[in-house]
Amino acid sequence: MSGALNIYPFNKLSSNLIVLISNPIEHYGLLLTIVIYFIRLLSLLPLPLVICHTCGLILYNIFPERPELHNSPLLGPKIRIRVVTRGDYPELVHNNVKRNLDTCAKVGLDNFQIEIVTDKPIDIHGLPANMVREVVVPSTYRTKSGALYKSRALQYALEPDVNQLSANDYIVHLDEETLLTENSVRGILNFVTSNEYDIGQGLITYANETIVNHITTLADSMRVGVDLGCLRFCLKKLHQPPFLFKGSFVVCRAACEFEVTFDNGRAGSIAEDTYFAMLAMSKNKTFGWIEGEMWEKSPFTLADFIKQRKRWLQGILLVVHDKRLPIRVRICLGIALYSWITLPLTSMNVVLTPLCPIPLHWSINFLISYVGAVNIYLYIIGAVRSFSLVRLGYAQFALRILGTLATIPFVVICEITAVIWGLLSDKDKFYIVDKQLTPPVNV
Repeated sequence: MSGALNIYPFNKLSSNLIVLISNPIEHYGLLLTIVIYFIRLLSLLPLPLVICHTCGLILYNIFPERPELHNSPLLGPKIRIRVVTRGDYPELVHNNVKRNLDTCAKVGLDNFQIEIVTDKPIDIHGLPANMVREVVVPSTYRTKSGALYKSRALQYALEPDVNQLSANDYIVHLDEETLLTENSVRGILNFVTSNEYDIGQGLITYANETIVNHITTLADSMRVGVDLGCLRFCLKKLHQPPFLFKGSFVVCRAACEFEVTFDNGRAGSIAEDTYFAMLAMSKNKTFGWIEGEMWEKSPFTLADFIKQRKRWLQGILLVVHDKRLPIRVRICLGIALYSWITLPLTSMNVVLTPLCPIPLHWSINFLISYVGAVNIYLYIIGAVRSFSLVRLGYAQFALRILGTLATIPFVVICEITAVIWGLLSDKDKFYIVDKQLTPPVNV
C-alpha cells in the first residue's frame, strides 16, 4: 500500500505481526494525528541553519594552516584589546592580562594596549602602565537608553571623555577568561591591516590546559562545531552573521562602534553581542572571518552551564522581538532561536517516531534525518578540533570523542531545562559564570 509504514510490535503470539498504517487519522484520531505531524515537521525548522553548517564544514578545512603575517606588526593600525569585567575575579583578570601581554610580545605586536573596563577597581600592580589601562565605570553612570550590565560598561568606554581611539583604530573584545593565542594575534593583525571589513570574529575552543568539568567541556564541543560550520560560512561568504554572533573574539573598527553603539536599552542588555551584530547588519556593516583561535573555559558546574544557556536564550528572545530592529535582520535569528525554544517538543520525536509512526514522503524523512545527523556531527567535529591527538594519544583521543557522543542525551536534558526555565523566569537577569580556578590547598 502506497505511503504505508511497517511496524513490528512486540507480541507474544507472533513477533512477525505487521501493521500497516496508511490512514493515521483512523488509527490515532484527528487531534493526535495533527499533534504528531506538527512535532515531526517541527524538526525541519533549523534546516537553513543546518545547510549553512554543512557548507562551512565542507568548503573549509577544520585544521587550517597557521596564519602567516601579511604585513609587519609595526605597520598596522592601533589595536585596543578591551576586557570587560564586573571585577569579581581580579586575580583571574590580572593573570590573563599578563598572559595575553606575553602572547602579543611573542608575535611582535607593538601598537596596542589592553584596556580593562570594570565596575569595581582591580589592582593592576605589576603590569606595565603604558600597555595596560584600567577604566572604572562610575556607579552613577547611566546611558541614554538605560542600557545595563556589560552593555553599560561597553558604552561607557565609548564616551568622548573616556575614549582614546580614533575612527580607524580597532577594538578586540575579550571576556575576562579569554586567552589569546599566537595564531589568533596573527589572524587579528591580518584582519585589521586588510582594512576590508568592519567587524570580524573567529574560533573559540574550550578543551585547553586544565579541564575543570569534562561533561560541560564535552558539551561545548557543539559550540566549536557551530563556529566551524555556520558562523564561519556566513562570515566568509555572506559577510553577515544572520543566525548567531558571540561576545568574545570580536574585532571591530572603532568608527563602527561609535556609530552602532551599545546603548540599546533593555532589549540589548542581556545578549548585547547579538543585538550589536543585528544592529550593525541593519546599518549595512560588513563582517569577516578571522583565522586562528582563542581559548576559554567551559562552565565549571552543571548549574552554571544551565544558567549560562538560560541567559543566552532570554537575551536572544529580547533581540528577536525588538521591533526597533528591521525584520530582515531578525528573521534568521528567529529561526535559530525558535529551533532552540522548540527543543522540548522536537526531542519527543525520539520516542514518538518508533511508537507513533506516520506516513511521510521519503524526501521529508531524509531532511529530518539530515538535520539530526548534522547536529550530532557538530559535536563530533567540535571534539575532534578541540582535543589534540598528538598530546592525548589514540586511546584517550577516541575516548574523548565517544564521551562527547555519550553526553549528548544529558546535554539535551540540560538545554531543555534551560529553555523552560528561561521562558518562565525573569528575563532581566544577567548571570555571570565563575571561570576562576581555585588553587589547590596543600595540607
